[in-house]
Amino acid sequence: MSDMMEYKCPACGGALEFDSASQRMKCPYCDSEYDISVFETQHADTAANKGSGANEQWKAESSGEWQPGETDGMRVYACQSCGGEIVADESTGATTCPYCGNNVVMKGQFEGDKRPDKIIPFKLDKKAAKQAYLAHLKGKLFLPSVFKQQNHIDEIKAVYVPFWLLNADAEADIDYDATRIHVWEKGDTEYTETEYFDLHRQGSVSFQNVPTDCSRKMDDALMESIEPFYYQDLQPFSPAFLAGYLADRYDVSLEECMRRARVRIKKSVEDSFAKTASAYQTVRARQTSMSMMNTTYSYVLLPVWILNTTWKGQNFIFAMNGQTGKMVGDLPMDKTAFGIYLLSRGVIFSIICMIISFLIF
Repeated sequence: MSDMMEYKCPACGGALEFDSASQRMKCPYCDSEYDISVFETQHADTAANKGSGANEQWKAESSGEWQPGETDGMRVYACQSCGGEIVADESTGATTCPYCGNNVVMKGQFEGDKRPDKIIPFKLDKKAAKQAYLAHLKGKLFLPSVFKQQNHIDEIKAVYVPFWLLNADAEADIDYDATRIHVWEKGDTEYTETEYFDLHRQGSVSFQNVPTDCSRKMDDALMESIEPFYYQDLQPFSPAFLAGYLADRYDVSLEECMRRARVRIKKSVEDSFAKTASAYQTVRARQTSMSMMNTTYSYVLLPVWILNTTWKGQNFIFAMNGQTGKMVGDLPMDKTAFGIYLLSRGVIFSIICMIISFLIF
């Protein structure tokens, strides 16, 4: 059974939480606040509550044995406050005891090579996440009118998502296909001339803190959409920051994340070099040779609010950057309203054409 640790209020014994507003540990029961450095070396004692029932005879209704494969990816933790056992998946790093409500951190998930180097603490709370969600719904032209009333938030949770941050110097040789287009009129005839060019660019670009999320639970596109994070707020990791929040540990290897980061870096270099060819109408990379040097990496936890809503049996997931408040997420489209919009635009365009024809002829 894996170890857990929790943070008790010295004043009343309540379970402390990390408060995003004050950036301190705060007790929700007596409102006491403490600097996080006080708890950096705290380790709660292990408690074991055992009972005896020697004269009782209990008969199992089933074998009580797990079938092969059923326990894959599962872990069992003991709450040090009430002794209750918590079942979580193997990538859960912090959670709340369902029996006594204490906030707990799974120590084994962040020890050794799994321990994060740094963390950006949450800056925004649940209220801010709800407000950002409602603001995200405003101004959406084709959002069904009843969506705001009929959908409901099934779950809203604050999660520290694991990321690899990669640094590298990229040297590249890139060949581009470019075109330059000339259009002119002579009499009643319009002429178009297209010139084709081979371009070559060579140079180097330095990259710092290229993020790749390393949790398979999180959609990569969703995590990229809530960027950027501002890494000047990175702080040395302390488990106390996790109190009151969920946290995952990485389950995507560094090697796999490096491959994804290389794709992003390659695209960024190609776009950067292409900007030097502003004299051309189109510039497209044909062949890229790139090498990376001075590569370093760090393992960090970044704050993300996740909201799950349902509407007409369909699930919609939204994510908010817990540092900046940037909210992203897909919304349903009212196809009838969209059809009416296209039809009305077609009618307006037809009327304008008729008016122009009447004036000309």
